[in-house]
Amino acid sequence: MSADLAKLIESGSLFMGIWDTVWMTLLSSLIGYVVGLPLGVLLYSTDKSGLKPIPWLNKILGFIVNIFRSMPFIILMVAMLPVARFIVGTGIGNKAMVVMLVIASAPYISRMVESSLKEIDGGVIEAARSMGASDLEIIVKVLLPEAKPSLVIGAVISTVTVLGYAAMAATIGGTGLGQIAIVYGHNRHNEDIIWICVLLTLIIVQVIQEAGMTYAKKTDKRIAQRK
Repeated sequence: MSADLAKLIESGSLFMGIWDTVWMTLLSSLIGYVVGLPLGVLLYSTDKSGLKPIPWLNKILGFIVNIFRSMPFIILMVAMLPVARFIVGTGIGNKAMVVMLVIASAPYISRMVESSLKEIDGGVIEAARSMGASDLEIIVKVLLPEAKPSLVIGAVISTVTVLGYAAMAATIGGTGLGQIAIVYGHNRHNEDIIWICVLLTLIIVQVIQEAGMTYAKKTDKRIAQRK
């Protein structure tokens, strides 16, 4: 164990790095879903085979979403610095990083949501229509409940993706395991610190995946029916 690693553990900086990584990831994913879920529903609904086809609106939304999805995150961070300054008053630090993560994750989540909704059998929607359900009722009472397992799995994948982005927080003055790996590991040639950060990140990923997949299985009607 290197002296730097011992100091990080003794001072609690390593545990603080874990906490910073976790809260940035979860908060960004939550806000990203708050933005991405309705956007995904709108993309699905306005598609040519959706509840209320509006081709021109669907194309505009799809074009904007695709731009943000295709942009490498490191470039997106630099481009969105003015946006972060406008929203949280600073372009550096964890607050700015959360803004960047939300901007990066929301378009990604919207496509995941759209894909989940398109998996639903059209017969279910027609049955709801035949009973006089409005488009809003179909979305709230039919589409989202039916797609819940798929949406949960999508949320897990999105959260793990955001966790990977959060490791870049150090590039804009943020903290977390990424910052520890760069500042105390790479810059000071402490390979043990780098690998400790890698191991801790993998553990966080596994916890998120196990928790998410377990919940997804509990919400899957098909699994419940087999039991």
